[in-house]
Amino acid sequence: MHTNRISLARKILLGLGAALGLVFVTGCEFQLTNLTPNTLPENPSQIYTLSLRVTQKATAIVPESIDPHIIIDGQNLKMTKSALGTDIYELEYQLPAGRDEVAYYYLLTYKVEASGQERERESYTEVFHTKIVRRNVLALLANRGPVGARISVLGRGFTPQDVLYVDNTAARTVFESPNALSFYVPALDANKNYKIAINGATGNSPVGTFRIDPSTLQVSPASLSLRTGERQVLTFTVPNAAPAGGLLLDVTTDVPDAVIMPEVVVPPGSTSVSVTVEGGKAGSGSLFLKGYGSGEVTIPVTVTAK
Repeated sequence: MHTNRISLARKILLGLGAALGLVFVTGCEFQLTNLTPNTLPENPSQIYTLSLRVTQKATAIVPESIDPHIIIDGQNLKMTKSALGTDIYELEYQLPAGRDEVAYYYLLTYKVEASGQERERESYTEVFHTKIVRRNVLALLANRGPVGARISVLGRGFTPQDVLYVDNTAARTVFESPNALSFYVPALDANKNYKIAINGATGNSPVGTFRIDPSTLQVSPASLSLRTGERQVLTFTVPNAAPAGGLLLDVTTDVPDAVIMPEVVVPPGSTSVSVTVEGGKAGSGSLFLKGYGSGEVTIPVTVTAK
C-alpha cells in the first residue's frame, strides 16, 4: 500500500501489477482492509455491497479529511460510512447486466498536519476481484443413509454440468431442475462422515456433511450359471425399504462381455428388486456390489457357449 501522491502512470502500473499477481507494499499511515468477500451470491436487483475498513496508524492525520473512494469500472465513486462501525465504509454498487465478476481497488485521500501545515496524501490498495455466484445451495435433504440411497439437494442456479462429490469421490448426479439436484451415495466405507460439495462450471460449492450407514444385502440365487442367450432372474433384497428416489445398487463385473443385465434400482418403499440377467459371450467371473455386508458382495457367474 502506498502513501504518496499517485500519478496516472503509477495507477496503471498498479493495475498491471495486480494482474500479474505482484504485491506492492510500502510504509503507510493507514491500513486499508477489504471486507468484501471474493464471492457474493446473486440477487435479483444485482446490487452488491462493497466494504472497506480504514484503520488509522498515524496521529498527524486530520480526521475530517479522510475520504475513501472505490475505483470500479472506470468510475471513481465516493464511499459512505457504514452503520457497522466508525472505521467501516461501504458502497452499494449495481452490477451491469450480464456481468458475473467485478474488479476494483480502494483509494483514500486525506490530509496530514506537520509543522502547522496540512499536506494532502493518498493511499490505495491492490486490485481485488469479486465473483457473483449464481448457484446457491439451500439444503441437503438428508444427512445420512446407506450406499445407493438417492439424496436430494435444494438450491438455485444448478446446471446439468454440476457433479456432486462425496469427499473426493464423484457421485452419480441427477439434474432435476435449476432448483434441485440429487445424487446416489457411492460405495464408500460405512460409519463415516463425508463432506458433500458441488463442482461445476460456476465453481465449487460446499453442501454439508453426510454419514454413510452400514447395510446388508441378500442375493438370490447366490451364483449364476448360464448358456449364451439364456436368461435367469436375479433378486436383490435389502433390510429396509428404499427411500424416496429409490436405492441404486451399483453392480459391476469383471466379465462385461459375458453378462447382459439392466440397471438395478430398488423402487421407493420396496425392499427388493428382480432383474433378468442374460448370458453373453462364454466366460467366467463375478458380479460385484460394494458397500454392503463386510464391504463387498460377490456373485460368481459362469457363461458357456451353446
